[in-house]
Amino acid sequence: MFAPRDPDEYLLDTERRVIRIRRHWAVLLWDTFEAAALLAVCVLVSYLLPPALYIGQNILWYVALLVVLRFAYVVMEWWVERLVVTDKRFVMTTGVFTTKVLMMPISKVTDLSYVRTATGRMMGYGTMVVESAGQIQALNRIDYLPRPEEFYDTISELVFGDKQKQAERFSMIKAQRAARGKKPVG
Repeated sequence: MFAPRDPDEYLLDTERRVIRIRRHWAVLLWDTFEAAALLAVCVLVSYLLPPALYIGQNILWYVALLVVLRFAYVVMEWWVERLVVTDKRFVMTTGVFTTKVLMMPISKVTDLSYVRTATGRMMGYGTMVVESAGQIQALNRIDYLPRPEEFYDTISELVFGDKQKQAERFSMIKAQRAARGKKPVG
């Protein structure tokens, strides 16, 4: 009931899923640091307060509980956010309680680039910038994208590659998976 819908439920029968990912776990680093620091401050202040101020200590522990709950919510948001790329569009679903679906047709993509900082190269993530014809789309900038080179190559092939070869390649991959008895993923 409260679980968000699977992003594949938003796909049409005529679409073929090519990529399905969530953003890199590094997106949680600052929130993890922030929560740990706030909890450390709560513990330190709790030990410094005299036992007579039990009301202050109770309030402090409720603040610590709120910090933990907020961090849990941030992790849940990261966990349910998914980016799905099909042969026809980008679809991103977000939201724990209220689901938000962002979509951009592949046919609108005019330029594609990615940026990797030194930290991104070490940890395996990058930022993808997708430019479209005419206007800023909902998915024009995707931060903390895992394996951006593979993503870039795959999207470039979808947008600028030979459509006939793509269809042959993906139908061949599906046939190979079916022959091995595996469930088709893309």
